[in-house]
Order: sequence, then structure tokens, then C-alpha cells
Amino acid sequence: MATGESEGERHSPEEQRLGPVLRRRDQITPSTTDQRLLDTEGDTEWVHTDPWRVMRIQSEFVEGFGTLAELGRAISVFGSARTPEESPEYEAGVRIGRGLVEAGFGVITGGGPGAMEAANRGASEAGGVSVGLGIELPYEQGLNPYVDIGLNFRYFFVRKMMFVKYAQGFVVLPGGLGTLDELFEALTLVQTQKVTRFPIVLFGAKYWGGLVDWLENTLVAQGKASEKDLLLFHVTDDVDEAVALVTKETETGPPVQVSYEGFEA
Repeated sequence: MATGESEGERHSPEEQRLGPVLRRRDQITPSTTDQRLLDTEGDTEWVHTDPWRVMRIQSEFVEGFGTLAELGRAISVFGSARTPEESPEYEAGVRIGRGLVEAGFGVITGGGPGAMEAANRGASEAGGVSVGLGIELPYEQGLNPYVDIGLNFRYFFVRKMMFVKYAQGFVVLPGGLGTLDELFEALTLVQTQKVTRFPIVLFGAKYWGGLVDWLENTLVAQGKASEKDLLLFHVTDDVDEAVALVTKETETGPPVQVSYEGFEA
């Protein structure tokens, strides 16, 4: 060999540079990127490691941005996938979807069954834009038949950004943990002024009453939140009021901006 070393005498390098990545000591890998790429007989597990997931994550953002960029004004509607079709909640979801379209807004949901289907159904039957943002889950749900524009995401955080970025407000029907997650993310973004003028309406006073009491009598009472944080959302049992509240607040002021740690979208 040109170095005068035999194969058995070769020493491990003290450091290894793989493009922009620097590895030292125990973090040095036994092969190079090119070797792994060209060695068809070798282990292919490296293809699925975290650095390569960045490309997949990026592709989801690009696909979402490209699909929804010209959506126009819209409201995101959340609620339980377990809401029965014959229930008053489902009927309310249909009426809310229809009302939002009549007010000049498209409807965005998680694209699943139950309350999400109801809102998509109301929007579709009213001739409006009905959007479903699905998520890859162990138990496959698929997009409901009333979705006109549908996207399926692998990553919750990408999907959740689309709900906020392309909507001017939220209507939250009774739901479970996923609905609570989306609700509190929106409340946090408004509280921290990552989004401005973002109305949030909780539909179903009886369902949400316990949560509102806890926020007021525990969170605020113990100083963990401010009294004014309770003004970040409205609670109603009236479909027309829900539609009016969530759409009226979008009519004044500059366009809604979404900012994540300095990134504005």
C-alpha cells in the first residue's frame, strides 16, 4: 500500500469526516457513506436512520404547502372520530360545516370519521371546499368520503402546523385526547403570540364545562395561568353563534401569521 502499512497494520483514524459530520473516538463508523451506498450486499439499515428522515419530513411540508397554498380562507374543525352519525353532535358538525361555507370559508378537518366527517359533509353538501388532513395510524382510518382535498401525513407535528397555517380559526367539537392536543396547541400559540387573531370556539357547554372550571378554579387560581387566558376561547351551544364567533374575528386586522421559533409561515 502507498502508506507502507499492510492491511493488518492499519490503525483507526482519530477522527472521521463524513460530509458536514465530524465523528471522533467511539463514534467513528467502520465504513464510509459511499461504501454503504455501493455495497449492495451490506446492511441497508442505514437508509432508515434519523438523518434520512429529514428528507421525508421536508417532503411532507413541501407537499402540504403546495397543496394548500391556494386554499383561501378556512376554519379547522376538530372533534371525536367516535361521534356516532345519529348523534346530536354529528348533526351539529354538519350544520357547522355548512354554516362556515355559507360564511365564505372552507373547512379543514382531520379527515376521519365521526365529528370530522360531519364537518366535511356539511361543507361538501354546501358546495364549499372540504379538506381532510389524515394521519398514519396503527389502526387505519382513511379519509372520509366527503373530503375533496385530502392529504395523509406520517408526522403529527407537520399535520398540526397545516391545521394552523391554513386556517383562520378553530371550532372544537367534543372529542378525546387528539382533540385536546389540538386545542391546547392552539391556545398555547395564541397565548405566546405565535399566532395573532386566532379565534377558538368550543362547541358544547356541558361537555367542555368541567375543563373550563378546572382552568379557572385550578390553573388560574393557583397562578399557573392568567385570568386573561380564559378570554382566548369562547364556549357555546349555538351553531350560528359558533360560526359567527369564529368567522367575525377574522375580518379585522392583518393576515394571520404563524411563527415557530422565528420561522414565519
